[in-house]
Amino acid sequence: MKHTTVSDCKLIDLPKNHTIKGNITAINNGIEVPFDVNRVYYLYDIPGGESRGGHAHRALQQLIVAVSGSFDLTIDDGNEKKTFQLNRPYIGVLMPPGLWRELNNFSSGSICLVLASLPFEESDYIREYDDFLTYKNDDSSII
Repeated sequence: MKHTTVSDCKLIDLPKNHTIKGNITAINNGIEVPFDVNRVYYLYDIPGGESRGGHAHRALQQLIVAVSGSFDLTIDDGNEKKTFQLNRPYIGVLMPPGLWRELNNFSSGSICLVLASLPFEESDYIREYDDFLTYKNDDSSII
């Protein structure tokens, strides 16, 4: 999916079931997200001024949600950048593979939930930005 662009990222409205006792949002494989979730992880206790991410994936798809607090998700396709400010637990960004991502501007107490299409696989990561640009621009490279 090396030809994906920032335009391929989508904001997803997740179902919010409200009662006077509070809200609940449920996320189901293949319904709210267009892939089967094979890994769930979350980022928390991020010190002020720190950023996370700073990598791309060759095959992994993700849904990224601010389940508490807020943070910015900046997507880069090698030509264009787009920033989403996430601050609602019922709105996420659907991230296709082949895009560089950075998370920053975490508010105090924020929690970033990530639903991933694949288990962790180090070979799926592109961790250096110059390598990412080469990957995006090299028509001969194979996923």
